[in-house]
Amino acid sequence: MKNIPLPILLSLNGGYVDTAGFLALQGLFTAHVTGNFVTLGATVATGNAGALPKLLALPFFCLIVLLIRIVGVCLHRRQLPVLRPLLAIKLVLLIAAGAFAVHHGPFTDPNGVATLLMGLMLIAAMATQNALHRVHLTKSPPSTLMTGTTTQIMIDLGEMIAGVSGENTAAARARMLRMSVSVGAFALGCGLAAAAYIVSPSWCFVLPPVLAAFAFVAHVATPEGD
Repeated sequence: MKNIPLPILLSLNGGYVDTAGFLALQGLFTAHVTGNFVTLGATVATGNAGALPKLLALPFFCLIVLLIRIVGVCLHRRQLPVLRPLLAIKLVLLIAAGAFAVHHGPFTDPNGVATLLMGLMLIAAMATQNALHRVHLTKSPPSTLMTGTTTQIMIDLGEMIAGVSGENTAAARARMLRMSVSVGAFALGCGLAAAAYIVSPSWCFVLPPVLAAFAFVAHVATPEGD
């Protein structure tokens, strides 16, 4: 995996963490946090438990992104590397979440403190990933949100089929390929997480820090890294 581009590793891990978190933490989205608006509404409407983690997800996500950006700016001002420390922060968070899951999982109580803490650790890790991707991998498709990427793929494909002139066809095809690989990696992560959760709802969280470790090593070969 060392030679796999960093954006692909991030997409793979993004799909994995979001799916594993959703399955293990009573429907909590840890990467696609705005999806928690839907699950929160469903929780309130049906009277099911587990509203607090979904309610805290977005503001906590925003707080972590804000802090990560401040850290990045401070590192840049001191002429220090930025991407590697941010990848290290995400790695540490996922290691902590994996160890926590093995020790405290499975998380059967949606209102339990362990469920809440596990969710916040995963949200912090994915917020860090989103922030570093947004700032340092601007030419790469998002690694946690696939709706916009899929839409762009279909738009490019439709224009190519219809013979719309304008943008260079070769450039459009290259963009489609890059985005399709990202969506495929995310989908693969989702599938791996579902399979791992079936095997063990607790130990399934051991793989994300492994993927994050590969990303930490792989980033040095990424042109957009610093």
